[in-house]
Amino acid sequence: MSTARSPKKGRVESGVKYVKNNFVPLREFHSLEHANEQLRAWILGEAGNRIHGSTRARPLTLFIETEQALLRPLPAIAPECAVWVKGKLHGNCHVQFEHCYYSAPYRLIHQTLWLEVTPSALRIYREHALVAVHPRLFKPGSRSTIQDHLPPEAQAYFMRDPQWCLAQAKAVGPACLAVIESLFSKGVLDYLRAAQGLLGLRDRFGTTRVEAACTRALNFGSPTYRTVKQILKEGLDQQPDLIPSAELEAPYRGGARFRRDPSDLLH
Repeated sequence: MSTARSPKKGRVESGVKYVKNNFVPLREFHSLEHANEQLRAWILGEAGNRIHGSTRARPLTLFIETEQALLRPLPAIAPECAVWVKGKLHGNCHVQFEHCYYSAPYRLIHQTLWLEVTPSALRIYREHALVAVHPRLFKPGSRSTIQDHLPPEAQAYFMRDPQWCLAQAKAVGPACLAVIESLFSKGVLDYLRAAQGLLGLRDRFGTTRVEAACTRALNFGSPTYRTVKQILKEGLDQQPDLIPSAELEAPYRGGARFRRDPSDLLH
């Protein structure tokens, strides 16, 4: 392979050296605006009206007669400088960039994608094909999710809104409805997944057992998803809610051995 440099490249480099050697020396610049003013005056005067060594013409004359008509105005919106990085799409249909998460179609899970990152947007490409566009996120842990990117079962899961949960809980029974309402009273968005998970226990344990577990959780003052799940897992929903006092052992019946009479404490 030849290592000879193009003559055009040399001409460009010689132009840079011309500016460095003829404009910069013996000049003082107090600001960028001041430097630009001096450079413009020098180009329109000395540099633009000299006879160029290669073209044998004045640069300003050549610009006006040939080059100026070929120029186009700059776009109204300045282009954004993008950063390109690679990212792998995880099993949750999101790719991570700077601790923020952006969704992509689930068919690309575990594949390596290209991310075009600009100050205002993040675009995801798979082999030069654009597959997703998101607004740029900056808060760590924030997430931008497009529902169509998720698999069908996940989309159905997210369609289960609070109204759906309340209707399903009412069909299960009053205890289940009371537990769901108790969860939503603490914050609908914070406990929506817990409510969905509780109703999902029907697929494993059946409606009757879920209602019985909710009843037991309410009786013990712990109407939470974790409590209901633990009751079902250990089969406590099939046991009596409360232990009768007659079944308590002797040490727990009657007075304590070292109990003092309250009157002894009052003088």
